[in-house]
Amino acid sequence: MTCLDTIGAYAFRSIGYGERMLPKTDFTLCQQFTLIGSGLIWNIYYGALALLTGFFFANALALAKSARSPWVRKPADWFIFTFRGSPLFIQFFLAYQTFVLLPKGGIDLLGITVHTDWLTKAWAGALVVLFLNTAAYSAEIFYGALRSIPRGDIEAADAYGITGFKRFRRILWPTMLRLGWPAYTNEAIFLFHATTLVFFSSFPAFRQQGDALYYAAYFADKTYNPFIPYPIVGFYFICLTLLLTWAFNTVNKRLNRHLPSNQRARIRLRPQLIR
Repeated sequence: MTCLDTIGAYAFRSIGYGERMLPKTDFTLCQQFTLIGSGLIWNIYYGALALLTGFFFANALALAKSARSPWVRKPADWFIFTFRGSPLFIQFFLAYQTFVLLPKGGIDLLGITVHTDWLTKAWAGALVVLFLNTAAYSAEIFYGALRSIPRGDIEAADAYGITGFKRFRRILWPTMLRLGWPAYTNEAIFLFHATTLVFFSSFPAFRQQGDALYYAAYFADKTYNPFIPYPIVGFYFICLTLLLTWAFNTVNKRLNRHLPSNQRARIRLRPQLIR
């Protein structure tokens, strides 16, 4: 089988298209690159959806944490503290054990049966955990940015009679994003790296269709050589990080387009070894 045949057979195997059986012998470098790259589709799925949905939830949490009413502020405080204070791997484990305890037949709500068995699948349960985790970290970033908005901007809005939601939409929210975007970029990068923890969590892989680390572990077990598949995973994530940095830097330039060049915030990678 040539490398092109291998790519055609295994490029989309992780999502159910192509060869059903994994290679058993004569493992080639092309097979490892192709299958690990195929598994990366799931890592991108987890990271992209969790980032997209978590962004809006994080904005709501940041506003709730800055609210004057303790009935709004305290739940947001405790939510952020809980998910920032506990390890992500423990959150995966506890979430899976909780989802398993739900009735297999579903929950009856007002005569409508809500099925819960899908939550034990990795594509759903792991995504829920990543969504909640990144929302908590991002909310703290946006809350700090919200508190850092210059007082003069708010006073200028009041002077022009811009109040309520209009002031938030036109003054507070854009400034909050501009100030918090560099830190949020690093959170996004870490989130995509954290998707590899799904492999170690209790959420099972369906029909040997796992993420990038799943296939890397498979090749490492079969060849007894971890120094080829795991560096391939690292290579793919480095490329993904460069792509994310470029995309977020483009948005950052858009957010800071009205500022002089010497005042524009630049995005710098700050890898987090421990979270």
